[in-house]
Amino acid sequence: MNILLPTSTAGSLPKPSWLAQSETLWSPWKLEGEELVEGKQDALRLSLDDQRQAGIDIVSDGEQTRQHFVTTFIEHLSGVDFETRKTVRIRDRYDASVPTVVGAVERRKPVFVEDAKFLRQQTNQPIKWALPGPMTMIDTLYDAHYKSREKLAWGFAKILNQEARELEAAGVDIIQFDEPAFNVFFDEVNEWGIATLEKAAEGLKCETAVHICYGYGIKANTDWKKTLGSEWRQYERAFPKLKGSSIDIISLECQNSRVPMDLIELIRGKKVMVGAIDVASDIIETPEQVADTLRKALQFVDVDKLYPSTNCGMAPLSRRVAKGKLAALGAGAAIIRRELSA
Repeated sequence: MNILLPTSTAGSLPKPSWLAQSETLWSPWKLEGEELVEGKQDALRLSLDDQRQAGIDIVSDGEQTRQHFVTTFIEHLSGVDFETRKTVRIRDRYDASVPTVVGAVERRKPVFVEDAKFLRQQTNQPIKWALPGPMTMIDTLYDAHYKSREKLAWGFAKILNQEARELEAAGVDIIQFDEPAFNVFFDEVNEWGIATLEKAAEGLKCETAVHICYGYGIKANTDWKKTLGSEWRQYERAFPKLKGSSIDIISLECQNSRVPMDLIELIRGKKVMVGAIDVASDIIETPEQVADTLRKALQFVDVDKLYPSTNCGMAPLSRRVAKGKLAALGAGAAIIRRELSA
């Protein structure tokens, strides 16, 4: 990519209020049938336009066609019963009623490929598509079949690789795997989590990314952050092995977090998506605040490998706030580009 400090978003953007309830995760669709299909495409175009106006270089669908970054993918797979639900602990943080794995998980047909083709038709800019990572997927289910987190993760890795290869063929430039579970299950990450992630990305010629954050700006996550002390060093446990992995880009949370910036040194040589926008606050950053975060990151990542981004998805925020934050991200990156060119 020839753009210096190419900007992108880590994940979701708010949906229009006519499509789903705003500022709400897992919100039911307000449309049905063909109207829903058209409504999702209209929302995708609006999301794309918001990104363009803000100066975002690597654009996405804003997850406008998905209710949730994990569940929507799983809904399209066989072997998972959404009627039989169990209460489980999600990422050791909060309880949730989740579907049950009742048989071998399989992908009978593409899940997001047609949506990706539609996005590709709308723009000549580089496009990024996010998929849930294997470890985060297994942490969102009750397993009554495999009885092994690792075996289920390998099953999902195979399915994700099938989807990723078709997304690449549809014109996607970067495929991102969302793995917030990497900040929780450290032993499993190093024993088999990174291996299953590499399996999901196996054979891809496009760039690959893994997004590891501290979660959406919802109460369960913000309450958890309050228990983490003055320094958040979770990345320290996964970064050394990720540095030696086949994944091209590593995405992390920096803005308004207590992550020591020097942890980025552990992945020196990798491309780094630096979260310079706080998704857990309605306060819109100034471009200079974004620029300051990027300046600090440049002490530990080569300038040609820094990708300014958001900490996580912005689905729970209002569209007004999200658009303001996108604009700040684009303007903040522009400040650093001017400084570097001078």
